[in-house]
Amino acid sequence: MNLAEDKPLWTPSPARIASSNLTAFRVAAEQRWGLSLPDYEALYAWSVEQPEQFWVSVWEGAGTGGPVIGVRGERVLVDGDKMPGASWFPDARLNFAQNLLRSRDAHDALVFWGEDRVKNRMSHGELYRAVARFAAALREQGVVAGDRVAAYMPNMPETLVAMLAAASIGAIFTSASPDFGVQGVLDRFGQTEPKVLVACDGYYYAGKTVDVLQRLGEIVAQLPSLKRVVVVPYVHQAHELSAVPHARMLSDFVKPFAHIDDLEFAQLPFDHPLYIMYSSGTTGVPKCIVHGAGGALLQHLKEHRLHGDVKPGDRVYYFTTCGWMMWNWLVSGLAAGATLLLYDGSPFAADKHIVFDYADAEGMTHFGTSAKFIDACAKFGMRPRETHKLDRLRVMMSTGSPLVPEAFDYVYREIKTDLQLSSISGGTDIISCFVLGSPVLPVWRGEIQSRGLGMAVDVWDEDAQPVRGEKGELVCTKPFPVMPIGFWGDADGSKYHAAYFDRFPNVWCHGDFCEITAHGGLIIYGRSDATLNPGGVRIGTAEIYRQVEKLPEVVESLVIGQDWPPQNPNDVRVVLFVKLAEGLVLDDELVRRIRQVIRDNTTPRHVPAKVLQVADIPRTKSGKIVELAVRNVVHGRPVKNQEALANPEALAYFSDRSELAG
Repeated sequence: MNLAEDKPLWTPSPARIASSNLTAFRVAAEQRWGLSLPDYEALYAWSVEQPEQFWVSVWEGAGTGGPVIGVRGERVLVDGDKMPGASWFPDARLNFAQNLLRSRDAHDALVFWGEDRVKNRMSHGELYRAVARFAAALREQGVVAGDRVAAYMPNMPETLVAMLAAASIGAIFTSASPDFGVQGVLDRFGQTEPKVLVACDGYYYAGKTVDVLQRLGEIVAQLPSLKRVVVVPYVHQAHELSAVPHARMLSDFVKPFAHIDDLEFAQLPFDHPLYIMYSSGTTGVPKCIVHGAGGALLQHLKEHRLHGDVKPGDRVYYFTTCGWMMWNWLVSGLAAGATLLLYDGSPFAADKHIVFDYADAEGMTHFGTSAKFIDACAKFGMRPRETHKLDRLRVMMSTGSPLVPEAFDYVYREIKTDLQLSSISGGTDIISCFVLGSPVLPVWRGEIQSRGLGMAVDVWDEDAQPVRGEKGELVCTKPFPVMPIGFWGDADGSKYHAAYFDRFPNVWCHGDFCEITAHGGLIIYGRSDATLNPGGVRIGTAEIYRQVEKLPEVVESLVIGQDWPPQNPNDVRVVLFVKLAEGLVLDDELVRRIRQVIRDNTTPRHVPAKVLQVADIPRTKSGKIVELAVRNVVHGRPVKNQEALANPEALAYFSDRSELAG
């Protein structure tokens, strides 16, 4: 169903279109390549039909600012008919950190608010020097290109310093947020084996102080690869580190290098690993997705400059933790000349208006958040248009889950009328977006504005045929530079291939269920797999199973996301079904312990809203449990292909459960 109305909610003015980076890029590309590209549709078509020309123009910064710092080389795309297997800019040499540290002036590079407890800022010069000293300390620890540097940190300046320092050397940066429990961290860093771990002493959330030093000690004791743990002070003045092996305070770590003011940037291949990201762990421990420096840099420059219209001096905010790829996306804003507005804690801290206070206080131009935040603002009855100026705010971005039409209405009614509202969607898999906003296109109710430039995005039916105005699978039919290098530890590439290319050979199948509308926009209806998404945060079912089934009473379990509330399903709640040992009955005490073990070892988001007992768990003949079938039963939808189940009678245990009505 097309949710758009007859008239757009917002249309950019002719002056705004003319002054946009996208228009400047289009004009420069026309001159560079001898083209005629009269509108966005023509620009998009050229970007996917002539990808070598397009990505060279992005590298050159056509009309939008400085070029990529580095040597491009002659070849742009080798084996462009292979996916995976295509190679971008194989002769290039560059350094990711060097491209983010373009300036050393006294203007703000970043501002940080830790709820209403902590506020500070760093100039470009201060950031550069902090990175130089941290990089020198890493080198002193023996960190070299290819080593892993991990962060167990909030979204604060020191996290960015550690990442840039690692990248300047060619080390690989990987991170998790401090609300992850011990097992959640070990499931990630235990696979990637970091040499250095940067960790906070705690964090603030909703006015509470959460200490993590005890948890940190447990984590470090089980990571034998670590040579050094750097503890960043945040919530405490004094620190007792005896329980944390290899630990030193940040000030002691960098003190011997206080005289250093310059950086040496290793010049590395385009595909040199930059980040290791983690999948949601749906089928086991999280997959470790490796992203290259060149691909991340080019894609983020394109998205910030062209789709987000980020210009030098703009002030960009995105609500994110360091366990989500939006942090990696946000920090690349430095390469576009933006000031980063970092925030850690609850977005509704203090009087619920703290993020809008931040927007006014710091002249926020780009406001990034989640669909759940917008929905919550509406439910709280907030009217920022009346309580705040928001005079510099030009772009609002939303991701994490689909932005429903009513949320579009709320933004334009209660936040700001002259605003590019960009619902965006992509994922950890590509550390960026497949579909997102455009400063030269109108915003239609309930629709994502456009497919990303250079991304051959389509929607296919089950027979691999393109469809319009119908729901289908989001696919990308041609290679793009920010495809992962591969999965860590996947030597033959089989896991990587299975994740994206098994369904449609030589075509990326992303797992989103969506529709291309008559306007050329997109509507995403959710994941086409069983990944949970409460509050816009993706959660893998296996992360819950691994904890629940530690309890001796639990034989087996199955978890789904139930649309909730049912009459307005903008969100889901986590519902856990458990099969208990013979003769046992689920009681309040066991429910409490189940929830506690999940909370202690994952995050509060993983904790189920409902825990219910069933007599059996349905499974395929090969032994795999079937979350999607159960989810369909719970929502009153038919279950296809029941003949594939070894015990289809088990589905009856999930039907007409009165406990799921409230």
